[in-house]
Amino acid sequence: MFEGKCLIVEGRSDKLRIAPILSEEVIILCTNGTIGLHQLEELLDPYEQYELFTFFDADASGDKLRALMDRHYPEAEHLRTMPTYKEVETTPRRVLATILLRAHFSIHKEYIL
Repeated sequence: MFEGKCLIVEGRSDKLRIAPILSEEVIILCTNGTIGLHQLEELLDPYEQYELFTFFDADASGDKLRALMDRHYPEAEHLRTMPTYKEVETTPRRVLATILLRAHFSIHKEYIL
């Protein structure tokens, strides 16, 4: 049914923070901030057969992106960082690894708490 996993993040810094943690092939796409429906559809169209995940910041911008995804891609699973860290890029890698592991991503063993 699914061809793979696709993780949508807000920016390049988020992608660079998460990518080294993963020990499996995952498509990581960046919205580059606030994005409209048309741009989101263009971004995700090639990956419609993938299992969709989002990992947005714990702020107003992240909330808007989650709401947009909920309306148009309700099958997407939302991963969340702790409000303490607010941003994906400032969340410690071991914490990110725990969140990703709970969502059934394969991660490198050195990040397991």
